[in-house]
Amino acid sequence: MEEESLLSAGKIPVKSESGRWSSYEHVGRVGSVIPTAGTVVTVDEIRSAAGFHPYPPPPLHEPLLGSRNEPLYPTEQVLGYIQAHRQSDIQRQVLDEVVIRELLIDHVGHRCCWGSRPARTWTIESVEDCNVYVGTLETFVEERESITEKEPFLGDLTSYSGKAKGPPVGLWDLDLINEFPMLFIPYAESRKVIPNSEVIEKCPDCIGRGDIICSTCNTDREPGFYKENQMSPCHTCLGRGLIAHKDGSDTLCRNCNGTGKLACPRCSSRGLIKCETCQGSGSLSTREVAIIRWKTLVARKVSATSAAGSVPDEVFHRAEGVMLCNTQAHQCTPAYFGDSYFLNQFSSQVINERALVPPTSSVICERHIITVVPVTRVTMTHRGKAFRYYIIGTKREVYLKDTYPAKFCWGLCPCFDWLKL
Repeated sequence: MEEESLLSAGKIPVKSESGRWSSYEHVGRVGSVIPTAGTVVTVDEIRSAAGFHPYPPPPLHEPLLGSRNEPLYPTEQVLGYIQAHRQSDIQRQVLDEVVIRELLIDHVGHRCCWGSRPARTWTIESVEDCNVYVGTLETFVEERESITEKEPFLGDLTSYSGKAKGPPVGLWDLDLINEFPMLFIPYAESRKVIPNSEVIEKCPDCIGRGDIICSTCNTDREPGFYKENQMSPCHTCLGRGLIAHKDGSDTLCRNCNGTGKLACPRCSSRGLIKCETCQGSGSLSTREVAIIRWKTLVARKVSATSAAGSVPDEVFHRAEGVMLCNTQAHQCTPAYFGDSYFLNQFSSQVINERALVPPTSSVICERHIITVVPVTRVTMTHRGKAFRYYIIGTKREVYLKDTYPAKFCWGLCPCFDWLKL
């Protein structure tokens, strides 16, 4: 049996079609600014927009202006489409008994301990449509912070003038047009040295000397003072320089070569060791580094009837449906449907639940999407027993809770899941 489209535009009379579409005269067109009053979007443009997914425009953010005086894109532009909607336009999925059973049998077949007899033999009592509306508002933000990094300066101090070419560039004045990621990715991070922020300074640990006092052989010295050639007694010959034997003879101690003393194992009795902080150079290069993070904050809302209330919202978020609205702007406003008060109210609720933006972040762009997910609830009965399952989305994914009547588990399911059998 041929399947009917979920959006049957053929049922709309052709005579009233132009008048109906003319109510969407302020829908933003792809590649253009918001139309002025009186500009009418044609039927063909609406239909083409409903099947076209435009590539996201570059972010509307001041650091991306470059050397031009005007932004790359108008800051008030809204890209996307709003598809006309009527409740009668969303047709039920054409599912006969054969298709319903095949979907359930296939779902049960992927469970190692589930029998297929109820799916094959039980009576289909009822098939109900309970379409679900899913609204999302994605807020793409950019967060910047600066950290101070220090590293040993191993260059020539005589060639370093110590004067920067100008004041350090402001954190939000950095040009990141080459590092900017694609819009609405979950997370991205970049690091960039702030120009003119590098400063050469003395190492605080060695006070610019490159060496610090050895704490092994100069433990009792005052800070800043040390003594060379500090020796310790040889532990092999106990400071004698000779090794005594049972026959009364003595031999030269090889550990200290007969001196009876050993040099400091850490500094060779120099009294000083190389400073690890500056690697012996006595100077540190201090610079400010900008950490830039891009992430997408998502606010989701599901509008489901009581018939589909037992299905978790995550299932509807993963399911594929029919997109009714897809708008993008610096700050999205509720979508407008001229023939659906419910969708207008639902869109406003999604916008009002906008995710909180951290105070250190800046909003780059927002995207507002409303999707209708076709949901079919099937009830199967047999001898006074019953169970229900759902066929969700355009891909017809089956959702069935742990109420399936034919389960034969002997505790081996976790083993099979671990072995991925």
